[in-house]
Amino acid sequence: MLLSSLINLLIHTSSPNHAKIDVGPGGDAVSGDKAGSTYIKLANCNLKLESKHEAAQAYVDASHCYKKISINEAITCLDNAVNIFCEIGRISMAARYLKEIAELCESEQNIEKALVYYEKSADFYESEEVTTSANQCKQKVAQYSAQLEQYQKSIEIYEEIARQSLSNNLLKYGVKGHLLNAGICQLCKGDIVAITNALEKYQDLDPTFSGTREYRLLADVAAAVDEEDVGKFTEAVKEFDSMTPLDSWKTTLFLRVKEKLKAKELEEDDLT
Repeated sequence: MLLSSLINLLIHTSSPNHAKIDVGPGGDAVSGDKAGSTYIKLANCNLKLESKHEAAQAYVDASHCYKKISINEAITCLDNAVNIFCEIGRISMAARYLKEIAELCESEQNIEKALVYYEKSADFYESEEVTTSANQCKQKVAQYSAQLEQYQKSIEIYEEIARQSLSNNLLKYGVKGHLLNAGICQLCKGDIVAITNALEKYQDLDPTFSGTREYRLLADVAAAVDEEDVGKFTEAVKEFDSMTPLDSWKTTLFLRVKEKLKAKELEEDDLT
């Protein structure tokens, strides 16, 4: 405790919130770097004293100092904290900071790296049976996997979350959304047989799904793809969007499907 107090005096603070104030509203790089490096020294001292929890927390505090001036440094500090939390069996804490790393990667538009960290966080939360947090991270994994055209991975995640949600009265309402997302990923794969089979499977999974607008959208779009009818495709998506605006993720994936459909149409025109 004496060592900790002495080092904290060097940066005139005893908490990460005050350390962030030292960085200043404009993100003073000198102050932030000095505060961050001091917390790293504190972490190293605590490691030598076998005070591992305190060392991990010091790395977390250091990351908060670096956030405004160096995302890479912030991530490195959090990675160190995660490793220590794992060593001492604080898996939920490790999961929390893995998620924080993923969010930092998102802020840098590095979705490949964000996906990796969200996946790790989901696994850790799941091992601790923190289902809600695990599913939040899994949905991020599914979202970014689809953006990277890893559609099967996204499908499996959305279907799994839908199955889990059916047994929870508070989550049942969200099932149609998860199945819609899975269905859109099926459409992106372009296998009409797989799309048809998936729609049948989703009806078996949730008998109420066939009466939803989400099901109707998937069925109409699947029919348009099968018939290679761009106009029908556009109308189905437009009708759904007029009542339930599509978010940017769904819009992007539907555009991919439409582009493939248009390419097929042009290909056939060239052959005639």
